[in-house]
Amino acid sequence: MTTAAPSPKAARSTEGSALVILLGTLIGFGPLSIDMYLPAFPAIGQSLHASAGEVERTLSTFFAGLALGQLLSGPVSDRYGRTKPLYVGLALYMVGSIGCALAPSAGVLAAWRFVQALGGSVGMVSSRAIVRDLHSGAAAARMMSRLVLVMGLAPIVAPLLGGWVLRTSGWRPIFWSHAVIGVIALAAVILILPETAPPRSGPSQPFRAMARLVRAPDFVGHALAVALAQAGMFAYIGGSPFVFITLHGVAPEHFGWFFGANAAGLVLVSQLNHRLLARSSPEQVLKWAVRVAALAGLALVGVAVTG
Repeated sequence: MTTAAPSPKAARSTEGSALVILLGTLIGFGPLSIDMYLPAFPAIGQSLHASAGEVERTLSTFFAGLALGQLLSGPVSDRYGRTKPLYVGLALYMVGSIGCALAPSAGVLAAWRFVQALGGSVGMVSSRAIVRDLHSGAAAARMMSRLVLVMGLAPIVAPLLGGWVLRTSGWRPIFWSHAVIGVIALAAVILILPETAPPRSGPSQPFRAMARLVRAPDFVGHALAVALAQAGMFAYIGGSPFVFITLHGVAPEHFGWFFGANAAGLVLVSQLNHRLLARSSPEQVLKWAVRVAALAGLALVGVAVTG
């Protein structure tokens, strides 16, 4: 595939605030869709007569949908451009959200969560691809830090908003609000987002490219670093609602304040990352980040062992 300069419209929009906010929002569809319904875990279990494990399975299926969706969205985005797959993905996200809102059981809710994640994953992949179309190297890393700042608002605001919706209207309107957010995002994509994908030259062979990637030591090392660092975070996400709300008696509308502390740390570190990348290479920053994550993990193990 050959590369080409972005269109004039794309070039003018490269650093536009509206584009940054939109891309950050699309990347944040995963955290938004997860964190907003976390305060409702106990309420969902009571309403659908489901155990804690069955409710947590709705989160597991969402993660599975995100993983599969991102695997498929990359080749589709390269083949058909950035905007057209987004139209389909956001429409699928809206359908999945409506299905979740109407789900009569935990099993049906889990199935619709999978569909919702498939749709939401398209925006997460396409946003990163657009950054890659417009920038490279340290410039791309700096723009990603700006997007993470926008995305970081989702884990802070989403559980607070979800707790408020739960207290005033119940858990089902949380998913109706997801559908509304999908409509707004689709309208913004149509009105704001330029097509940045370079013209294709020759047949696309995405799965052959994936096979080369998984054999590349650099890719495997970076992927493992990200996966292992996030594994603990996802375990915390799945268990924290029951720990805080059920075991410690935290009100669902107050859960977001505890959960948001983690998101605030994410936002602060993303800005630190933005500054560090202006002075150091991404590889150097990653090495130090992995060391800090390892030390923090050991500290948490020590706290758990000592009580």
